[in-house]
Amino acid sequence: MVKADGSVLVHSDGGSYKPLNWMSPPATLRVSSPEDIDLELGVMEQWTVQSAKTDDRLIINIHEQLHESSHDLGVDPGLIKDGVEADLQRLLAEQIETLGSGFSLIRREYFTAIGPVDILARDADGATVAIELKRRGDIDGVEQLTRYLELLNRDPLLAPVRGIFAAQQIKPQAKVLATDRGIDCITLDYDAMRGVDDSESRLF
Repeated sequence: MVKADGSVLVHSDGGSYKPLNWMSPPATLRVSSPEDIDLELGVMEQWTVQSAKTDDRLIINIHEQLHESSHDLGVDPGLIKDGVEADLQRLLAEQIETLGSGFSLIRREYFTAIGPVDILARDADGATVAIELKRRGDIDGVEQLTRYLELLNRDPLLAPVRGIFAAQQIKPQAKVLATDRGIDCITLDYDAMRGVDDSESRLF
């Protein structure tokens, strides 16, 4: 199997999933006529697959061509993750009252000297709230939000600022640390937020 990125995979006749040999991309493929000694052995053409990053080289001797086909798979869209932090941020900004009745959005990606706060909002009492979003919340995320809160609370126009750590999953250690620092933790239901799953209609 020859791919558009130059990689080549050699599979067994049995069609096993893992190839017997391969050259990872990026690589170049050169087809040449075999030398006389290879011709005598029945080689009809020789493929040389050269890695673009290393000196690795794969040489394939073709003895017989039984079938050849080409399939255009279209433009490679690249790796697309479902439910990444950017999606959570957009959905939560649109559904800011998920955090509580009376919440209003100030802005997404609120810039600070140490990086952008995912969402800055106001609660029902008009207090400023900094929200840090993660797919899987761990201690590092709590530490990151703590640094933002320390900086934001120095701004007299925003202070006092409290924090909310929101994620699809939050590790127990992160919850303990957040609670100790006065940070609220909220678990987000991504499917429900994007309208795929109605959590209120489920029995469990």
